[in-house]
Amino acid sequence: MSQIYGFDRDTAVTPRPDAPGLHDAELYESWRIGMGINGGLLLALAGRALAAELGGGKDGHSDPFSISAYYLSTSRPGPVTVRTETLRRGRTVSTGTASVVQDGEERLRAIATYGDLDGHAGGDVRTSATPPDMPPPESCVGTELAPPEFLKDAPMLDSIELRLDPGTVGWAVGAPTGRGRIQGWLRFPDGREPDPLMLLLAVDTLPPVTFDLGINGWAPTLELTAHVRAKPAPGWLRISHATRNFADGYMEEDAEVWDSTGRLVAQSRQLARVRVPRP
Repeated sequence: MSQIYGFDRDTAVTPRPDAPGLHDAELYESWRIGMGINGGLLLALAGRALAAELGGGKDGHSDPFSISAYYLSTSRPGPVTVRTETLRRGRTVSTGTASVVQDGEERLRAIATYGDLDGHAGGDVRTSATPPDMPPPESCVGTELAPPEFLKDAPMLDSIELRLDPGTVGWAVGAPTGRGRIQGWLRFPDGREPDPLMLLLAVDTLPPVTFDLGINGWAPTLELTAHVRAKPAPGWLRISHATRNFADGYMEEDAEVWDSTGRLVAQSRQLARVRVPRP
């Protein structure tokens, strides 16, 4: 009997046989961060429903190439409905939408283009991007070392194994660098290997980069666009998050995800609203 991994169980969608395009799902407390469910987990949930919508048939497209999501309200643990719709079916890519609804309120709306990433294996790659330089995972800082009050508000950290670059965690001891960058290693603690759906989670797993600017507090995502460039190889993912412009309570946050072979497998940009604590 094959093992059922936590991420697959927690992003499972059940199509309604009497209602095409409707899927039932559940959001779990184990993915809460701050006041709501992690945005990357919601993106992966929508991404799985879109894979079911666009991946059917002989010429189906099951892999996310690009997905843009708007976060409309805070998601809580509990049941949700995911509504999907095909906008276009093409020979190499298809496009669809997904909407996550909870308690009659829309939580997220996404539009995505899907295709077949197997067709990208061994293709022409020309890039000037390089993986972030940081110590190996065993020399990085595990999230279990975070203050207890932080861990209480972040049960999601028990669902992933995250190890942060020591050079980007000075904020945890009151010494942020001011560069606006956090980077680290990611994998699942139950041994599940990375795949394109995990990459949708990975682009939103690190602490807000505003921590490195000396600004504490959560940074809810307003919009996030992720590009999946290739299927990741087994092993740790290396992730870098950075911002170049925090202004008037809003920031952009750019993420890059590299696999164990050193290939850039995902990129994203999000706009987040930063809740600056009152003096």
